[in-house]
Parts: sequence; C-alpha cells; structure tokens
Amino acid sequence: MTSNLALRQAVERLLPRIQMPAQYLGGELNSVTKPSGSVRGRMALAFPDTYTLGTSHHGLQVLYSIVNRDPQWACERVFTPWIDFEQALRQARLPLYGLESFTPLVEYDLIGFSLQYEVCYSNVLTMLDLGGIPLHAVDRTVEHPLVIAGGPGAQNPEVLAPFVDVFVIGDGEESLPWILDKWMTLKEKGGKSREEMLAELVGSTTWAYAPRFYEPEYHEDGTLAAMNRTRSDVPREIMACTISRDFDDIPLPTHPIVSFVQTPHDRIAIEIMRGCPWQCRFCQSTVIKRPLRVRSVETIVQAALQAYRNTGYSEISLLSLSSSDYPHFYELVARMREVFEPLGVSVSLPSLRVNDHFPALPKLMKGIRKSGMTLAPEVARDDMRTQIRKPIKNSDLYEGCRNAFAEGWQKIKLYFLIGLPGERRVDLDGIVDMAENIARISKEVTGRYKDVTASVSNFVPKPHTPYQWNGMQTREYLREAGEYMRRRCKLKAVKIKQHDLETSMLEGLLTRGDRRVAAVVEEAWRRGARLDGWRECFQPRLWWETCRDLGLNAEEYIHRYRPVNELLPWDHVNVKKGREYLEKEQNRSLLQLQVMAHAE
Repeated sequence: MTSNLALRQAVERLLPRIQMPAQYLGGELNSVTKPSGSVRGRMALAFPDTYTLGTSHHGLQVLYSIVNRDPQWACERVFTPWIDFEQALRQARLPLYGLESFTPLVEYDLIGFSLQYEVCYSNVLTMLDLGGIPLHAVDRTVEHPLVIAGGPGAQNPEVLAPFVDVFVIGDGEESLPWILDKWMTLKEKGGKSREEMLAELVGSTTWAYAPRFYEPEYHEDGTLAAMNRTRSDVPREIMACTISRDFDDIPLPTHPIVSFVQTPHDRIAIEIMRGCPWQCRFCQSTVIKRPLRVRSVETIVQAALQAYRNTGYSEISLLSLSSSDYPHFYELVARMREVFEPLGVSVSLPSLRVNDHFPALPKLMKGIRKSGMTLAPEVARDDMRTQIRKPIKNSDLYEGCRNAFAEGWQKIKLYFLIGLPGERRVDLDGIVDMAENIARISKEVTGRYKDVTASVSNFVPKPHTPYQWNGMQTREYLREAGEYMRRRCKLKAVKIKQHDLETSMLEGLLTRGDRRVAAVVEEAWRRGARLDGWRECFQPRLWWETCRDLGLNAEEYIHRYRPVNELLPWDHVNVKKGREYLEKEQNRSLLQLQVMAHAE
C-alpha cells in the first residue's frame, strides 16, 4: 500500500498540470493534523462538491472542530476533485485522500458525507470509487470504512440507499461523536460480521438508518406499498437527533480553516440561531431544524472575536434562517458594532426577514457591510403569501429598502419562487413590479438607479414539507414564465435571473425519488455524470437518456401530484412534528387555493 508520504509526493508531481493546485495540498491555517497512531480512530468529513464550496460550508467547520477537540479522534477533510484532477488520479492510479495526512479514503475508520444539495449525488460515487471503497454497501467488509451521510439530503435517503451504510438524521454535533465511538467500540471488540455490527449500531439509537435492513414493496401501479424491515432489532421509524444540551454549550468553531485559495465565503461565519419561528409551507429547513434554539449575545460576540484573532478575516457573517428574527437582534448588532467597528471588521447579515422591525434595521446597522442587501420575499402578492404561510407586508419591504438606500446600500437582491401551487400570471407580474418599484425607490432616494436583482428559483416540493405531495411545474411552464418576466421588465437597473431549468428538473427527480432512482444515479455516473451542480460540467441529456434506457419514468417522479394517503419514499423518516401535521397544512393550503381561485 502506498505510504502517505509517497502518495503526497506522487500527487505533487501531478499538480503543475492541474487547475488551482493549492486546493489539493492541505496545510491551511488552523487545519489539524494528528500523528498516525496517536488516536483511537480516524474519520474523513466528505463534502461531495468542490473544495471552494466545501471549505466555505459552516457545518463542515463545526463538525471538524468538534471531533478534533477530542484527543481520541482525528477528523480530516476530503472534497470532490475537479474533472482534471480526477482524470490525473485515475491515470496515475492514485487514490483520493484526506487533505490533512494524505491518507487514502479506504484506510479511514469512518467517512461522513454532508448532503447539502441533491444534484451533487453523482459526486458521492466519484469520491467512493476514487477512494478505493466499494460503491455498494453490501460489498464492503469489516475492513472498509463505515460510510455515513447526513444533512438535508438525508431527509430522503432512498436515492443513495445502496451506497451509504448509515444515514444520520438531525443535528450532527452530538450524533457524529456518538456514532464514531460506537463504531470503533464494535471494531475493537471484533468477532462480528459487518452486517451484525451495523445492526447493533443502528439498533442502539433511533436516529440512524441502515438501508440494507429495509426493503421497499410496491403496488402494481408502481407506487410504494410498504417499507419492510428485514430484521426486528432495527428501528421501525427513524427519528431526528436533536441537541439535548443548551445551545450555548455547543462550541462554535473559533479556529476556522483559512483557505489558500479564494472561496465564495472568505469570512468568519457564526451561527446565531438554529431553526426558524415561522412555518412557511415550502421550506424544508424550517421543518428539519426545529425546535428553535438561540445563542446568547455574549457567546456570539466572544466566539466571533476569537475567530477574528485566529484568522485575521475582516468580515463576520451572522448566520441563521432568519437573522432579523433572532430575539436579541438589536442588542447583538449594537454589541457587534461596539466590538468590531474599531477593529475595521465588517459584519454581514445574509438572511434578513421582512417584518415589522425591518424598516428600522438599516439605521441600526451602521457599520454593517453595505455593498448589498439580500431579502427573500419569495412571492409578491398577499394572497399567495397567505397560501405559502409567509406573512410579510410590501409596505415594510419598500420602507426598509428606502432606508437602506438612504444609509448607503448599493444594491438589493431579492429571492423569489415560481411554480408554487396555485400560481397565476398576476403573481409573475407582481415579481417584476416589486423589483422595479424598489429600483424606482433607489432613484428617488439617491438620484440614480441602483441595481436590483430578482433571483427566481423553480419550486421543487421537498420531503417533510406540506407541499411534499405536490408535483413540480413542467419545464415548459417554467421556461415560459421566466421569458414572460424578462419581457415584461422595462428597467435596465433590474435583472431577472432564473435558475437553470434542467438542473431544477434533476433536483426534482433526486429529491422526490425512491430507491429505484439509485440505479439511474449509478448508471449516469458510469456514463460520465460529474459535478452536476456546475453548469460547465452538467450534461442533462445524459441523465434523461439514462432514465429512458433503464425504463424509469422521470416525469412521473418529478411532476405527479401524490394523494395525501399515498405512502411516500421518505415516510419512515419521521421529522419533528410528523406526517399528521404536514397533512393538515397541505389540506389548509388546498382550501386557500380554492379561495384564491374564487376571488379571481
């Protein structure tokens, strides 16, 4: 077996021909390398996308920090290589490795995938294969790493079921150390097969799902009839792991890794609150991140100050699903200004909700970075807001934008959804009107038009939301809707940007699929699907041809409305309030759609 030093030297010989070679070398400021033999177990946090995106991900930094705090574990990182480096590794017959020690993936005790975006699923197979790990869980032996996966993608685990040993549902801060300890204890005891070890692992908790112990059964029409356990000692239903301690007691990463290369988020990130006080029907995050948990102002400030001293970054980003709903928001902003303005460090708030307090925020946020403000109204009309359960007021939005321009903000970015249940032409008109109204406000306040971008996403109904039974709109509808809004927009200061349609369709298939879709993922990967989240790499035709060749009706998965009484592929994963609550919300939504239709 190639030694770690020899592997590093072999990789370094490849790098002169590789784009952005620094992303494959490790050794960044605050990265942690523990000597071989000094720890009980080694794991690799695997982010199935490029280094630049993965290094920017706050959750990865959190788990990396937590595991490495414990002297018995070594936690390293691995990312999906760009196509040129994948080809170079294959040609040189070199394995994918962890950045800290250049250990081949196959030699770790545990590989943990963070599933943040469904269209990255083919990257999981790339990483397993390059790492020397059998693609299929049933082909692995006791000697192979335990392959686990968590994150939003784990809420519907079936599409990756053949490739993952264990899906971990819910918060990772407590579940990851537990599962690492449990797996190492089973390995150290010895005398059991991999299957027996997996059964004992998942049978010891309620939030770990091993797909090999569950078999789907289908009706003649192809719909799911049951998810049958093959063993009685594994959970019937999988519940979410929820942090049991005070949220302030969960340490923030105060030594975040500082990359050698530019990344989309070159700044300190501090999670101020987990969860959201609102219950928008389209939003998966608000469901899977319940209950609402907040950190104290002083915990946030001190963590940010330590991270600044340990990195030298000149910007701090305060993260949550809705930062302005943080219960001590005014106090927090005042304290951050007090501490960081004298240091020349700016503070950004990337997720502001339009509420009654929003108009006053721009004046409060002196010293906050002012290049651009990002808001997510989602829709532009009040009746549609009632339907999706996002109660905001246009008057608050416009007044807040007026104050923002007066306080020096240079541009506004608005996030919208199209293709929502019950959408009408007037809803599309409202998006354009809202963006143009904000541009006109900027002219009134500053004397010139400021840039306003309406970023339009194509709605994908997500598992564990009240809209999970709805189908996606067709690509023809979504394409025409985007073209209509661009034609209707008359102000040059306003840009209408729509998410790529084929990417949205693939997201719909992988989000809403069952275990039969796994065969499509594997075959598409074998045919060359790579880095599908990147426009220059994505090959939509390859995916749709693979579906046809394997006899899988992609349109059925993507667009079909599913009756509320139909068993869904992810129903055995019971997230927070459960299916009964989602059914009630879906039925309320249908009643509100009837009201909207009658009003028209």
